[in-house]
Amino acid sequence: MRRYRSPYASSFSFGPGPISTALKALIGINVFVFLLEVSPTLKYGTLIPLFGLTPARVVGELKVWQPVTYMFLHDGFFHIFFNMFALWMFGAELERIWGSRYFLKFYFVTGVGAAVLTVLFSLLPFAFTQPLYSVPTIGASGAIYGLLLAYALYFPDRPIYMYFLFPIPARVFVAIMGAIALLASLSNVGGVANATHLAGLLVGYAYLKNARIHPLSELKYRYLKWKINRVRKKFDVYSGGRADDWDRRVH
Repeated sequence: MRRYRSPYASSFSFGPGPISTALKALIGINVFVFLLEVSPTLKYGTLIPLFGLTPARVVGELKVWQPVTYMFLHDGFFHIFFNMFALWMFGAELERIWGSRYFLKFYFVTGVGAAVLTVLFSLLPFAFTQPLYSVPTIGASGAIYGLLLAYALYFPDRPIYMYFLFPIPARVFVAIMGAIALLASLSNVGGVANATHLAGLLVGYAYLKNARIHPLSELKYRYLKWKINRVRKKFDVYSGGRADDWDRRVH
């Protein structure tokens, strides 16, 4: 959980605010699928072999939909609750900044990208990668870790309460979570899809970095800033722009 000071108020606020449009759709779909998973008409776990991410089935049986569908399956109430809670905490403010269209694009690129890297990781000839090949991975964590990385880039000094106890800057929080995912994936500990978590961070970083250096976007921005500076010199108008150019993007 994070706690921050609103620029429009003198008091502290908890949470990122109301659930935004894309988040409502994503959370609604995840909850609907989870209710379907636990419904009396289906034996629990029936959907996982078909729609969970199992690299052996993606590669051997060409179940190419699994890198998408695995994001909407969860293993129990607490799994979906904490994933949806994190999606709201870190996604709501990003959607307000990006807009719903770009937010959804980023969410699915990081989620699917994390799945693809997980499949590739499972094909490596190492003992710690072999269990990934035949075990299904489920959950939205790959995409959520991508959102967490984006959140840390946009708000590096925003305090996040780790384990709800003590605040640390968002950039440090992401570094800790990335290190945990890396070490756990190398040691194959805990039955958690740590390789997918790490992959979500990597895909999110690569996607945002590529968006920042898009040449056409940069050219348009430079031209617009040049025009604003001309107006500023002529009419003494203060120009806007990106603070240190740290958060530019294309969408």
